[in-house]
Amino acid sequence: MSLTGKTAVITGSNSGIGLGVARELARAGANVVLNSFTDRNEDHALAAEIAAEFGVDAKYVKADMSNGDECRALIEQAGACDILVNNAGIQHVAPIDEFPVDKWNAIIAINMNSAFHTTAAALPKMRAAGWGRVVNIASAHGLTASPFKSAYVAAKHGVVGLTKVTALETAREPITCNAICPGYVATPLVEAQIPDTMAKYNMSRDEVVEKVLLERQPSKQFATVEQLGGTTVFLCSDAAAQITGTTISVDGGWTAL
Repeated sequence: MSLTGKTAVITGSNSGIGLGVARELARAGANVVLNSFTDRNEDHALAAEIAAEFGVDAKYVKADMSNGDECRALIEQAGACDILVNNAGIQHVAPIDEFPVDKWNAIIAINMNSAFHTTAAALPKMRAAGWGRVVNIASAHGLTASPFKSAYVAAKHGVVGLTKVTALETAREPITCNAICPGYVATPLVEAQIPDTMAKYNMSRDEVVEKVLLERQPSKQFATVEQLGGTTVFLCSDAAAQITGTTISVDGGWTAL
């Protein structure tokens, strides 16, 4: 699948899933716009590395995804936006009656509200270009729930709902909108959790991975950022032109339970 000439904006993409998706889109020929809330030399260096490796245009744009105005400004600063990948997200775990209000507000803003603002800004550009793809990185928690993750589960369910509405509003146009719902993914953030969990439960690394992190993931294997990137590239392909308003689970069977 060639995406040459298309421009992809990926929120929350200076590491982890977002960066993996950006790299696979660039591998397919798309120009990419990376994003996060920082503005470090290494952020801009990532864009330069992608441009050099894949022979595409790449740039980094700082924008705070908790701020609706900055979400919309990101799309304007990107110039073109043929492909929008809403990936930015944060997490906090606590019982509902102890959940900090500021954490709730931040998770809802970054994980859900940002997708509304970026989509609202991107659709006119896609309509003007006569083609568009919106891919929302939701979660297995957009389809099912876990205790102590009220804000995250609510936000990801909201993203799935927004995906369906966007698809219906663009159904007669050459624009699609779908959600990818990963289970646990091998990222630096997940890897960093393992040593503390090993100490907490007095387990080996393999035991922590299988019995704690991947307890609900029947395959007992992490999804990879490359797999999520490949799924995104597929959703941008002509083969996926009639796939819209749905969810694709990349969760090792989690939501089959």
